[in-house]
Amino acid sequence: MQTKATIWFLYIIRTAKQSLYTGITTDVVRRLHQHQMGKGAKHLKGHQDLTVVYLLSVGEGERSTALKLEYRIKQLSKIQKEKLVLLSPNLDELFTFLNLKKIE
Repeated sequence: MQTKATIWFLYIIRTAKQSLYTGITTDVVRRLHQHQMGKGAKHLKGHQDLTVVYLLSVGEGERSTALKLEYRIKQLSKIQKEKLVLLSPNLDELFTFLNLKKIE
């Protein structure tokens, strides 16, 4: 029996207070609902007014890559994250934005 590879997504959520939260998931709708219900990330507890402002498909079976990108984005300043959201880069552009080499 063959197992279907899981597609990983990277997302950035904006709260009503304009803070940005970065995460990864295989199901964006489920994860956003969990955040809105106060489950998961401590940073988002108590914030029901959440908006996904950046969403990127990292690819099938690419959990490691998604984690690497999430970590690098979390290291950015608020100004740099705002620029990323504004530019809304595709995967190749995101690697360039973060000064990372893409793993083929």
